[in-house]
Amino acid sequence: MTGLGALVIGTLAAAPATGTAPAEDVTPAVAEARGVAVAARRAAERGIDFGPCPAVESLPKEAVRCGTVEVPLDYAEPDGRRIALTVSRGRATGPAGQRQGALVFNPGGPGASGMWFPLLAQVPEWERLARAYDFVGYAPRGVDRSAPLTCQEPQDFLKAPTEAPVHPSPAFKRERIAEAKAYAAGCARRAGAALRHYTSLNNARDLEVLRAAVGEERLTFYGASYGTYFGALYATLFPDRVRRMVLDSPVNPAREKIWYRSNLDQSLAFETRWADFRAWTARHDSVFGLGGSPEAVGRAYEEVRARLALRPAGGRVGPGQLQAAMLAAAYHDDFWAPRARALAAYLRGDEQPLIDQAAPRRQAARGAENGTAVYTAIECNDAPWPEDFAVWDRDNTALARRAPFETWDNVWMNLPCAYWPAPRQQPLEVRTHRGELPPVLILAAERDAATPYAGARELSRRLKDSVLITEEGSGTHGIGGGANDCVNAHMEDYLLRGVTPVRRASCAPHPEPDPVSLDRRALEPRLRPAV
Repeated sequence: MTGLGALVIGTLAAAPATGTAPAEDVTPAVAEARGVAVAARRAAERGIDFGPCPAVESLPKEAVRCGTVEVPLDYAEPDGRRIALTVSRGRATGPAGQRQGALVFNPGGPGASGMWFPLLAQVPEWERLARAYDFVGYAPRGVDRSAPLTCQEPQDFLKAPTEAPVHPSPAFKRERIAEAKAYAAGCARRAGAALRHYTSLNNARDLEVLRAAVGEERLTFYGASYGTYFGALYATLFPDRVRRMVLDSPVNPAREKIWYRSNLDQSLAFETRWADFRAWTARHDSVFGLGGSPEAVGRAYEEVRARLALRPAGGRVGPGQLQAAMLAAAYHDDFWAPRARALAAYLRGDEQPLIDQAAPRRQAARGAENGTAVYTAIECNDAPWPEDFAVWDRDNTALARRAPFETWDNVWMNLPCAYWPAPRQQPLEVRTHRGELPPVLILAAERDAATPYAGARELSRRLKDSVLITEEGSGTHGIGGGANDCVNAHMEDYLLRGVTPVRRASCAPHPEPDPVSLDRRALEPRLRPAV
């Protein structure tokens, strides 16, 4: 055991029996490690008082119970301010003798809630796991009712219609710089001194407290997308607390990638996935009529963008809303058919399908603003970012020549980090040595755009004894419990029996979407363990 992982485990053992760390001078890492030990001990003693879920969670009363667990806002001061994280639980559905404990889930983000996770017990691909495990979901710090973070008024957040120029003008860039500065200032004003404590490291520490609160000696965890990053941090900090861990669609954990360069890699990968959508749509030209080649489909899309710039659909869907809707198709191919049909209908004069799929919904404004606030705070706090817009401009102008689909929208999403008022951390080195961590199962799709496949290979190298399962030729983001029976078999073998391939394995891609039979189903996609 090396580095901070050894330091944390050692200080957990040495932590005082009651109260906080002694008053002697200690490093921040030691103080925070002692704070984790104090908080975890308290959580183990108190447990979670599960009862009926609040109506706002929209969870079935019979199958799911809810509660809260307290965690320190600042782990260096465990007796200081505490915040309550909301937790949901669905009991294992099989006989008591088959129960293997709690499976804790995080869907990613940053900024997404996993409170809905117990509902997956009703999905066929998850039923066998639900017989063996209590399904435990939670809302991480800042998310939903877990000490919610906000940076601006929700009604101001989902403004529409908006522009989304592929090659923005200097004037447009100046507008977005001003907006980014105002947004960062709003986060600081609303959160105050608490803002600096929304970090991936604190999410990993919160996970350790949650483990203790649900009464597990060792953690069984399923993290998807961003959940893989703080899951990897947890594995580095608390390797002997891991029982089993599935990391699905991994973030590249290399310190130099967190988070500025990770977003550059992501923008480049989205271009490949956008090409996959156009090629599929062209192969089904008889269904959609958008063109018989990827280039023709691209021209049809650009025509839709141009028309929306002149006259937004329904007064609410401009190029910005179109871009956001099409981005979902880069995450999940379940969206391919409805998006292609909406584009085709619009070009024939029927704009309603596009409005239905792309118009912002007022009832979703509060959740969307909250999720973005948490995303921004964590990514800005986690690591240094370029503070000179000239760096962003240089890097992304060059990148947009190769990958115009998502590059500049990704910039505007993250630009508040250039003007962030809270202190930045240095990312923790994710790494374990052979034998100190049980086998970890890593799932990855070869053409995933949101978390490019190189990140899965890097994570596999850093977590020794991990096993990488690759879905070849596929780009779906979040593959466990989805449409690939081979992937699901590996997941079940691991979580139910602790069985893995020796080092790695590959699965053929799941079937491509059927443009007719999937059209209706894609409007209401199955619950998936990723954002």
